Amino acid sequence: MMHQQQLQHALNALFTGCLLTFTFAAPSLALAQAPSDPHEVHHEKRMDWPGIYNGFTPCDDCKGVKTTLALNANNTYILITQYVGKSPRDITEKGKFEFSNQNTIILTPRDSGRTRHYFVDENKLVELDNNGVHHSGEDADRYVLRRNDVVKPPSEKGHGGH
Repeated sequence: MMHQQQLQHALNALFTGCLLTFTFAAPSLALAQAPSDPHEVHHEKRMDWPGIYNGFTPCDDCKGVKTTLALNANNTYILITQYVGKSPRDITEKGKFEFSNQNTIILTPRDSGRTRHYFVDENKLVELDNNGVHHSGEDADRYVLRRNDVVKPPSEKGHGGH
């Protein structure tokens, strides 16, 4: 429980500092650790999915949605969105996610709002519609978030023998 609180505090501090710039420093990515729950391990074997994903997805009433999604190995996430041309404000959502089948995850926010569905592919996530179906139409290929960094467990090196 203490480790989870420390991790949550560290993630809050990390993302608060990154909200405006959407840039992430590689050393800060060492916060998430490999899952300790045996039923989570099969996801790691299937695909190396923990990491930070960025994209600029379509929007009906704005220029687009600037999106950053961090998936952690402990099945928590932080989603940061900005509706470009509509509001300069960043919206931060935190919650948990689960795999609904072999390659689809469902994000469930802490505030029990609207769930989101993503198809997990190699080094990218494809946002699905509210029913978990791939978008169609001329903008269908724009619902992609690309991974720019991988969350890795902390290394034992560099700790000076602690």
